[in-house]
Amino acid sequence: MTIFIAIGGIGLVLLAVSMVVGEAFEVGDGVLSGTGLGVGAVVFGAVGVITTANDLPSAVTYVGSAIAGVLAVVVVQVLVRRLQSTEDGQPISLVGTTGVAKTDITAERGEVFLDAAQEIERRMAWSRTPIPEGSRIVVVQQSGSRVEVTLDTPTDGAV
Repeated sequence: MTIFIAIGGIGLVLLAVSMVVGEAFEVGDGVLSGTGLGVGAVVFGAVGVITTANDLPSAVTYVGSAIAGVLAVVVVQVLVRRLQSTEDGQPISLVGTTGVAKTDITAERGEVFLDAAQEIERRMAWSRTPIPEGSRIVVVQQSGSRVEVTLDTPTDGAV
């Protein structure tokens, strides 16, 4: 039983490192990752401990643990690959997008609703000059999820 606890513990450490720091390693362009290997080792150890505690024959314990571990690695790798394929490529540029100030906007803080189709929530904003709540704004710069805004001044010909 000690070997299963040790392998499961090593898998747990590898999994934790992969989650906190990022992938510890990747073999074959993502065919096998630290996350997948960590999960496989944890499952191998857990199945081994359970089968040993239930006094099953050693052959069943080792073969069953190995099969469960390999299946866990395959399932995790498939899920990771699917998640990676759904990630957005490039962030959408919001420069030039108009909206409404939902709070007073200062150089330090503020919130806006933008008139872009992909925008469904408030977005954190700042401005070089104070903008009162309810004013029409336009995005002049984007920094991560925050946007720098200025007052939206109507162009000639606007009613």
